[in-house]
Amino acid sequence: MRRLMAIELVSVDGVMESPGEWAFSYSDDEMERENAAGMDASDALLLGRTTYEEFASFWPNQPGGTQMVDYINGVQKLVVSGTLEESLEWNNSTLIKGDVAEEIARLKRQPGKNITITGSVTLVRSLIRARLLDELRLMVHPVILGNGKRLFEDGGHREVLELVDSKTFGTGVVSLTYRPSSEQGS
Repeated sequence: MRRLMAIELVSVDGVMESPGEWAFSYSDDEMERENAAGMDASDALLLGRTTYEEFASFWPNQPGGTQMVDYINGVQKLVVSGTLEESLEWNNSTLIKGDVAEEIARLKRQPGKNITITGSVTLVRSLIRARLLDELRLMVHPVILGNGKRLFEDGGHREVLELVDSKTFGTGVVSLTYRPSSEQGS
């Protein structure tokens, strides 16, 4: 059975909006090796509409030859949206229609490697609520942004997680990996 994993770049105050403006200056060879291991373990990206559109406007225009560019452009992209049309232009992109939770549960039962989510905050929140997310990895960057879209907003519900791994990178970024606890949220 495939595992569904969200890997999110966040600030200390939980902001994940516009990581291109604040997160990439913390990248180094050590973090690149971590990213490469994640790509090697995944054969599909699950994306919400906004993240898909942002990625589709950027990644196809990047020169190939690097692991990141080749992976993102070549990997299967599964797109969750109620507003996108059927014809997705970007290579290997498929629109998920109908009951999203049911379709994702079906995809997880198929053979293959992990399915990875990045960005897609609304989708990640819904997958946590539906208890479909197997792992949440937060790459916490040593910066306080003060404002911007946060992974978790006020008014959400309680969800108990179990810390299963943590790593500190030389840049000060801390990777925290959580899995759902057997305790139910409320």
